[in-house]
Amino acid sequence: MTEPKITELRPMPADWQRALAVVAHPDDLEYGCSAAIATWTDEGREVGYLLASRGEAGIDTLEPAKCGPLREREQRASAAVVGVTQVEFLDHEDGVIEYGTALRRDIAAAIRRQRPELVITLNHRDTWGGIAWNTPDHVAVGRATLDAAGDAGNRWIFPELIEQGLEPWNGVRWVAIAGSASPTHAADASAGLERAVRSLLEHRTYIEALTDEDPETYARGFLTAHAERTAERFGGRPAVAFEVFSR
Repeated sequence: MTEPKITELRPMPADWQRALAVVAHPDDLEYGCSAAIATWTDEGREVGYLLASRGEAGIDTLEPAKCGPLREREQRASAAVVGVTQVEFLDHEDGVIEYGTALRRDIAAAIRRQRPELVITLNHRDTWGGIAWNTPDHVAVGRATLDAAGDAGNRWIFPELIEQGLEPWNGVRWVAIAGSASPTHAADASAGLERAVRSLLEHRTYIEALTDEDPETYARGFLTAHAERTAERFGGRPAVAFEVFSR
């Protein structure tokens, strides 16, 4: 029996200047995507973050009123490590974010404000590769982001945004899904991997509640393992994988 052929991943599109990364919670981008973002900001590209919630329901031992502000601070510090200064929160309720027109409108508004060519989000499917069940928040935000990329360019969808001074933006050329079980592209993580580790470590309160393992050992092991697995399909180079939808 012959071994199945490994499908090589294509390099991420390079002819863009501005990206917007849209996720549900603080730390979502740091679990694997920030190495690519660090490389892109080094190249002079602009990347903004949009978070649907402040992750206030994410730590069992910390009540939401205290947890939300703490995780927001950790997220802003984490973003700064990889060269991102624009971090916006939408204040949807952590754990019960609902897919629907309200979420689509909020994301479309952010796309119109920031005018990205590339939009990034997280796995929007029911499972992580058929192995683990995904959270409703990830599914809702990922799916709404895919839809909002089109909503942002249609003046007849959410016309109230025009009244707020947000003209349609039909310049989104790609939506890239991190954490997909069906990746099509990858971004070289060699230059950004060390900063990705430091970026994830800024979520120290969350990590310490999640595992008894030393935080740096945990962060480095998790991110390195993912980058090395992707390397098998990307010429041996540590990389971040994405499923890319063109528009």
